[in-house]
Amino acid sequence: MGTVRFVAIGDSFTEGVGDELPDGRVRGWADLVAEGWATSSGETVEYANLAIRGRLIWPIVEQQLEPALALKPTHLSFNGGGNDMLRPRTSISHVVDAFERVLQRCDEEGVQLIALSGANPSGQLPMSRLIQRRGDILSAAVAQRLAPRPDVITAWNWPDRELATPPYWSDDRLHMNARGHHRVAARVLTAVGQDPATAWWSLPDLPDTGAPRGLSYYREHVGPWIKRRLTGTSSGDGREPKYGQWTPIEPAPTAP
Repeated sequence: MGTVRFVAIGDSFTEGVGDELPDGRVRGWADLVAEGWATSSGETVEYANLAIRGRLIWPIVEQQLEPALALKPTHLSFNGGGNDMLRPRTSISHVVDAFERVLQRCDEEGVQLIALSGANPSGQLPMSRLIQRRGDILSAAVAQRLAPRPDVITAWNWPDRELATPPYWSDDRLHMNARGHHRVAARVLTAVGQDPATAWWSLPDLPDTGAPRGLSYYREHVGPWIKRRLTGTSSGDGREPKYGQWTPIEPAPTAP
């Protein structure tokens, strides 16, 4: 097999929000997949990530898909719909159609699609039952639409009950922390036929960060989200992709 050229498109889930490094950059499961893929295969992986936080699913397709395909990847990962799911009038078929459009374009360009569902944050969020129900319907509908295509690589994270528990989530309760991103990366690496580090499935608990609770949580996290909805703005406004062009990822050095 030739050089793997892996490009990721999506929203905050794929950008890596919640897995912040000490220097302020976000990492996330897609970065980890590129690193793990290179290490497992022993070969350099070319990696790009065009995901932007806050994006609805069709803007992901309209703004990121063609630039991603123009890079001539061998593999393209796609996830979206999490931001759509939080909006009351979202059509499930509208979201599922986006997956079909991405598959169609990958077929036309000869690119291997890696389709993901997001992790399930509902247990920690306000309106948890509503979010759980909508997410169940959405994830099942995407899986059903792609079922006739066993050649599509899939990593379904929504049904993972362990991943849905609080130790895998960041202070805002909406984005996974480093533990969550590592678990998703392990699932994707397994799906593409590589061997993730066993520890990635469940890293040790992270230190208690003193996450805000009660009214403090609503002031710090829910209030700004509501304000963005009311003003028609997005957390991703003005942001550029973190890896807009190919970045070579080398295998990690092995211990002597």
